[in-house]
Amino acid sequence: MSATQERRLLGRRTVVAAVGAAGAAGALTACGGSDGSEGSDTVEQPGSGDGKGTEVLASTTDIPEGGGVVFAAQKVVVTQPQPGEFKSFSSVCTHQGCAVKDVSDGTITCPCHNSTFDAATGSPTGGPATRPLPAREITVEGDSIRLA
Repeated sequence: MSATQERRLLGRRTVVAAVGAAGAAGALTACGGSDGSEGSDTVEQPGSGDGKGTEVLASTTDIPEGGGVVFAAQKVVVTQPQPGEFKSFSSVCTHQGCAVKDVSDGTITCPCHNSTFDAATGSPTGGPATRPLPAREITVEGDSIRLA
């Protein structure tokens, strides 16, 4: 094989390898996060506008004590760590942006990499997440919980 033929062959291999690497990078990027649109057991309740600029998410009786409910459309999770005490956080995991799915026994869980967060504070309690879930503002008026 001549030197020119060897250079062409190496050039083709380099191009093929580069295209393969770019495709793999694209596939890994696509797997990196979740917008929560896949099927899940998340409870969603449509809000009802009241003209005050806030949205009714749920009734206080809808949020279990020691647990919570994820509202995927609003990207928020509402918890009730103690009877009558309601907290709200972003439902987007601070590790890689997946949507948290479960709240029970005082713990918010992200299914993607098993990060867990304290339902009272949003602070990470396990898994790869190191930053807390950002707090979201809600108001409780009577038995209505509203996203502020």
